[in-house]
Amino acid sequence: TNCLERPLRRFFEGLGSSVAACPWPFLLVPLLLSSGLGPGFLFLPLRQANDIEGQFPPTTGPAKADRNLVLQHFPPDDSQRFSAARLPTEGAYAALIAVATGEGSVLSPTARQNVLQLDKTVRARGYDQVCARSHGVCQSPNPLLPLLDGAGAAALGDLTFPSSNGTFLGADLGGVQTAAGGRVVSARALKLVYPLQEDSPAAAGRSRQWLGRFLKDIPAALGFSSIQVTYFTSLSRQQEFEGNTKSVIPFFSVTYFLTITFSIISCLRLNCIRNNVWLACCGVLSAGLAVLSSFGLMLFCGVPFVVTVANAPFLILGVGVDDMFIMIASWEQSSRKKRESDVKALMAETYTEAALSVTITTLTDVLAFFIGTWTAFPSVRSFCLYTGTAFVFCYIYTMTFFGAVIVLNHKREQGNRHWLTCMPVRVDNDQAEKSCLYNACCIGNCSSQSSQLESEHPMSIFFEKYYGPFLTNKWVKLLVVVVYGAYLGGSIYGCTQVREGIDLRNLASDDSYVIPYYDDDDKYFSSYGPRVMVVIPESVDYWNKTVRLVIENCTQNLEAISYVDKNLSESWLRVYTGLGNSGLINISSKTLFITNLPTLFERVPSFKWDINMTQNKIEASRFFIQTVNVTSAIDEKNLLNQLRETAKQCSIPLMVYHPAFIYYDQYLVIVQNTIQNVVIAAGAMLVISLLLIPNPLCSLWVTFAIASVIVGVAGFMTFWDVNLDSISMINLVICIGFSVDFSAHISYAFVTSRESSANGRAIKALSLLGYPVLQGAVSTVLGVVVLAAAKTYIFRTFFKIMFLVISFGALHGLVFIPVFLTIF
Repeated sequence: TNCLERPLRRFFEGLGSSVAACPWPFLLVPLLLSSGLGPGFLFLPLRQANDIEGQFPPTTGPAKADRNLVLQHFPPDDSQRFSAARLPTEGAYAALIAVATGEGSVLSPTARQNVLQLDKTVRARGYDQVCARSHGVCQSPNPLLPLLDGAGAAALGDLTFPSSNGTFLGADLGGVQTAAGGRVVSARALKLVYPLQEDSPAAAGRSRQWLGRFLKDIPAALGFSSIQVTYFTSLSRQQEFEGNTKSVIPFFSVTYFLTITFSIISCLRLNCIRNNVWLACCGVLSAGLAVLSSFGLMLFCGVPFVVTVANAPFLILGVGVDDMFIMIASWEQSSRKKRESDVKALMAETYTEAALSVTITTLTDVLAFFIGTWTAFPSVRSFCLYTGTAFVFCYIYTMTFFGAVIVLNHKREQGNRHWLTCMPVRVDNDQAEKSCLYNACCIGNCSSQSSQLESEHPMSIFFEKYYGPFLTNKWVKLLVVVVYGAYLGGSIYGCTQVREGIDLRNLASDDSYVIPYYDDDDKYFSSYGPRVMVVIPESVDYWNKTVRLVIENCTQNLEAISYVDKNLSESWLRVYTGLGNSGLINISSKTLFITNLPTLFERVPSFKWDINMTQNKIEASRFFIQTVNVTSAIDEKNLLNQLRETAKQCSIPLMVYHPAFIYYDQYLVIVQNTIQNVVIAAGAMLVISLLLIPNPLCSLWVTFAIASVIVGVAGFMTFWDVNLDSISMINLVICIGFSVDFSAHISYAFVTSRESSANGRAIKALSLLGYPVLQGAVSTVLGVVVLAAAKTYIFRTFFKIMFLVISFGALHGLVFIPVFLTIF
C-alpha cells in the first residue's frame, strides 16, 4: 500500500536537503517568476467577462438556441412595429413603478397627476428621439396613461382587470381590488415602461446614452407627494453586477492584516531569537505571490475574469497559511526530536513528514477545482481555473520559497541573532543586572539566560495532555457518536429542502436602487408571469383542417397547465379559423388560406408580425399564452419543465420561448452538474487517498469525511438561506477539497504513529497536528470572514459556505474522525 508513498518520501527528503544546502535559488526564483507573471494584471480590463447572460446561465441551455430561431424567423423592428410581448430579448428600456403613498390608490386624482408629471419628466429628456415605435408612433409606457388626465378619467370607472377592452393589464396595474365583473375599484401600483430602439448598432448606442442620462437625472426628479417611485433600466442589472468587484477591493487589505496578525500571534515565542514572526510574514507573502503568479498567468492566457474569481484570493490566503502552519509544526517537531544543528537532516525530515501531507491535501484541492471546470456554467469554470492554478503555485512556493525562508531563519537562530535586528544577542555579567523589561526585550525572558532549547508549544501540550485523553474516553466517544447522528440527521433533512436557482436581484448590492424596484415588482406584479411565445418553427399545412385541429389540441394542452390562464391566450390561427367558420372568408385550400390573410391583418394588424411568410409559404408562426402565479424558483422550474414537456408531446413541432427562459435553464442542470462534480471528485479523492495514504481503511475514512462534510454543507446552507445556484455550486466544489484537508492530516498522522493502542495513536495524531489543523481552520475563516460584511450576495454566500466547510471540516478532523478511527 505504500508503493507510491515510499518514493515520494524519498523525493521530498532529497528536496528538503537541496533547499537546506542552497536556499537562495529557491527563495529568488519564485520572486522572479512572480515579477514576470505579475504584469499579466495589465490585461485585467480586457479579460473581464461580467456579462450576466454569458456567465450565469448554462452554456448548454436550450433557450439560447430557441432565441436564435426566433430571431431568424421573427426579426424585431423597433422603429416601425415594436411589440414588447414579441421581443426575442429583454430589449432596451427604462421602467418605473409608481406606488400610492399610505394605503391610497394610484388611480386617485392626486396620484394620477403625479404619474402624468412623472411621464412628462421622462419624456422631457429626449425620449421621443430614441423611443421604440409602432406604426410611426412612440410606444406608450402604459395603456392606461391616456385615461389618467381629465378628459379620459371618466373611462376609469368602466375599467376591468386583468383585461379591459381586449387589452391585457396584468403587467401594467398592480395591487388591484375589483368588484363584480372584474371592475377595478382601486390599485396600489402602476408600471411605466419606456421601450427604446436597439435594432441597429447606431440605435442601440443612442439608447444606451439616453439610459445613462436617465439613471443620472431621474433620482433627483422623484419627489412626489402622492406616489413613491422606484426605477430600473435594461442596463441596471449589468452595471450593478459589474460594481460588485470594486466593492470588495477594500476587504483585501483587511483580510491580509487579519491573517498576518493571526499568523504572527500563532508563531510568537517569548524569545528574541526563537521568535517566528518572519516565518509568519513570509508564509502570508508566499500565498500572496501565488495569487500574483497564478492570476497573472491566467490573464496572459486569456482566461475570462468573472466577478466570482474575486473570491479566490481570500481562499488562497487561508490555504497558504494552513500549509505554512503544517510546515512550521513539522519543523519544530524535527528540531525537538533530533536536537542537532545539521540543517540538511532537519529539513529532510521536515519535508518527509509535512510535504506528503501537504501534497495530499493540495492534490485533492487542485483536482476538485479542475474537475469543477467541466461544468456547464462559465462563471464556475473561470473560478475553478483561476483557483486551481493558484493552489498549484501556492504549493510550489510553499515547498520552495517558504522552505528557503525556514532555512535562513534557522541560520539566524544558529547565529544567536535577534529576530528583528538580526544583531547577535550576547549574555554577559552586566546583563544580569539589567531590568526585567530590558531582558524581556533583548533576551526574551526576565532572566539573563537565553536558552537555545526549543520548548514544546503550549497548544500541542494541551492536545496531548488534556484534549486527546478527554476525547478518547469511552463515554465521550459515545457522546460524539450521538452528536454525529444529530448532525447527519439535520444535514439530510436540510438536503431535502434545498432551493434551486439564482435570484437575479442577488447580483446587485444590498443598497442598490434596483432592490426596491424588485421588491415593488414582486409585491404588485408577480401574479402574472412571462407571456410565453409558442412557435411552430417549420412549415405546416395550416389550411388542412386536421392540422389545425392538432394545433388547437396542442394549444389547449398548454393552456391546461396550472401556470397558464387560458382566457388570456392570443392566437392568430384561432381568430383566422373563427373567421373561416363564420363564413366571412374561405380558408379550405392553400391558395385561399394565403390570399385571405390580409383580411385577418386588417382586423388585428399585430398578427402580421406573428407569421413568417415567404413566396406564398408560411415558414413559421407563433402565438402567445399568459402564465400566472410564477412567484418562486420552484414555480419557474416547474413551469419550464411542464411547458417543454407538453410541447414535445405535440405531433407538430412546437417550441416555447421567453427571454427569461435563458435564466430558467439553470434549473435543468444545476443539480445534475453539482452531483456529477461531487461524485467524480469524491472518486478521485478516494483514488488519491488509496495511493498516498499507506492504509486502505484510512483512505475510506477520508472519503467518508468528504461525503459527510458535503452532505452537512448542502443541508445546513438551506437553513442559512443559501440557494443551490452557480455561486454556491462553486463553494461545494471547494467543499470537496477542503473536507479532505483536515481529515487527511489527522488520518495520516494516525496510521503512521508507532503507538501500540488506537487511543494512543489518536492522542499522538492530535498532539502533532491538532494545533496546526486548528490554526489552518481559523486562518482560513479569517481569510473570508470580512466577506460577511459585504453588501453583495455573491461574497456573503462565499463566506457562509466557506464557514460551514471549514467548521464541519475541522469538526470532522478534530472530533469525529479521531473517535471513529479508534472505534473501527
